[in-house]
Amino acid sequence: ATERVAERASSAIGSLLNVTFGNAAELVLALFVLSRAQTQVVQAQITGSIIGTTLLFLGVAVLVGGVRHARQTFSKAQVGLLSTLLLLLTVAILLPAFFNMTERLTSPGANLSLLDERLSLCVSIVLLLLYGAHLIYALFTHRVVFARGPTEGAAPEWSLSLGLAVMVSSAIGIAFESELVSSRLAETALGLGLSPVFIGVVALALIGTVADLFAAVAFARADKMDIVLGLCIGSAIQIALVVAPVLVLVSWVIGHPMNLVFDSPLDLFAIAGAAVIVRAIVDDGETNWYEGFLLIGVYVLFALAFFFQR
Repeated sequence: ATERVAERASSAIGSLLNVTFGNAAELVLALFVLSRAQTQVVQAQITGSIIGTTLLFLGVAVLVGGVRHARQTFSKAQVGLLSTLLLLLTVAILLPAFFNMTERLTSPGANLSLLDERLSLCVSIVLLLLYGAHLIYALFTHRVVFARGPTEGAAPEWSLSLGLAVMVSSAIGIAFESELVSSRLAETALGLGLSPVFIGVVALALIGTVADLFAAVAFARADKMDIVLGLCIGSAIQIALVVAPVLVLVSWVIGHPMNLVFDSPLDLFAIAGAAVIVRAIVDDGETNWYEGFLLIGVYVLFALAFFFQR
């Protein structure tokens, strides 16, 4: 459905729809986990989704596309803006953790939970406003930078309404599946001898965003790297700018407050590392299969670190 919709729309709108419906599953799954007061797992899921889409999914797509096409190019203006925005979002994610650390150093023994929650709420609102501004920039005021027209090739096989209907139906189906996954999370982790954090970073994150992988690989094989990078990097951006803030706001409503203070330095290092690596990979405006292999390798290293974390 995401591929059929992209045939009818510009690359910017196609990527946005792919990202939005792909992350709908991520948001629904996280909400069910959050309703069971497993905030640490939700934070791990956010981390896993960001590094999964920027490292694993992008790496697989670049690798598959590179095997078929020796050299794949894309718009440096469009992708450069997205990678820069990803770096700026990394700063926003690091801020609450460093605020918490600073307050602990200056006020030892103080209860910082209320301050952390208030800061997280304020940061969440700012992030949502930033995403709204990003949509205005990409779709209206500077759409010429992003919009490259409908994808070229044969006539679209589906109508736009049919593609959107399939997306919505899939999102609804995923909502029911997410409840099943979240209800079995604790006993699955115990049965497999895995930590809930690893389950959140790897299993839940990949389950929630796996639709992006299939779409990215399909577009990479068709040599449409603008859409691939817009999809993978855009997904991480939407997770940080929309999914995480919405989870913070909803957590207050349902009585299980979650903040944006990532206690684990490994989470922060993984997010920052992914942003820097992606920025370096896309800087020259082209990709090849070896760069995809490198991205996958870095993701495996992070996954191993979370596997051995206790």
